[in-house]
Amino acid sequence: MGGTLAGLDRRIVGALQVDGRASWPRIAAALGEPDGVVERHGTELLARGAVRVTGAPAPSAGAIVALRCEPGKERIGALALANRRDTRNAHVLAGPYGCLAEIDCDPARLAAFTLDELPLLPALAGSGVWTVLRYVRTSAHWRPGLLTDAEHDALVDVEPPPEYAPFGEAKDVNRPDALLLAALAHDGRRDVDELAGVTGLSASAVRRRVERLRREGGLRLRVVVDPALLGFAVRAVVSVRCAPRDTAAVATALTREPAVRHAACVTGDRQLVAEVAVATVDALHDLLTSAAWLDRVVEAEASPVVSTLKRDGLFTLPSED
Repeated sequence: MGGTLAGLDRRIVGALQVDGRASWPRIAAALGEPDGVVERHGTELLARGAVRVTGAPAPSAGAIVALRCEPGKERIGALALANRRDTRNAHVLAGPYGCLAEIDCDPARLAAFTLDELPLLPALAGSGVWTVLRYVRTSAHWRPGLLTDAEHDALVDVEPPPEYAPFGEAKDVNRPDALLLAALAHDGRRDVDELAGVTGLSASAVRRRVERLRREGGLRLRVVVDPALLGFAVRAVVSVRCAPRDTAAVATALTREPAVRHAACVTGDRQLVAEVAVATVDALHDLLTSAAWLDRVVEAEASPVVSTLKRDGLFTLPSED
């Protein structure tokens, strides 16, 4: 799937990023385009897998895992991490670490993962594991400027809660909500009638529960798309060192940066780790040397992403790798 998406396709992706469950007529009205044209383009994007809308529960504590691999075996190490069911994202990097992954790892599991599971990975020459203390941004909040402010505002139905917030105590999910979350995990656009059939709830109950879960943050809709298709072909993982007291200020500044697709506060000698996506190397240079979020940063180190094997819990298409 080479090249980039055309203008209308990019705007449809932008609309889905605002509301992944918005109907095609509603998206058409917001974009000022004919209903049939938008539905045809949107349906084709989803059918061929260029864009996928998934439903995910509120982010929970995880871990960032970086591997040093034997020379030439970085892809093997990244694939071993990607094949884990609990891996959310897995990248091959050009830098000190050959690959980096985000995994769903409760602190109670950290000892078993670090001491028992990690050493068994193939091609391993060294590793680092950092607990996620707080998410700054996930793809549920990534808005890379594909829409005008008016188009964005016309599509806002349920604004998800801010992600830069404490995890809080884990709450038990009741069975109907758990069934809905499972049904939306790989297709966040499943309609109300289909969800009713899967869960055994009435259509009206499904509608109320989905709206409540989205409003309270128990359901986050994520648009899974290769940034290169949107014109952001240059990606990097940026690790940031700042004074601990400045972490909140830097994190808040990162939430205002369209180039930041994913970011988290972590343990270790770096306070934040972010994945950024920009159009050109020149844009990456500007981001790393003159962006507003650098005001309180002591050091920022960037490693280019050369391949992504897993994104938001889904394996990438062969053409993306």
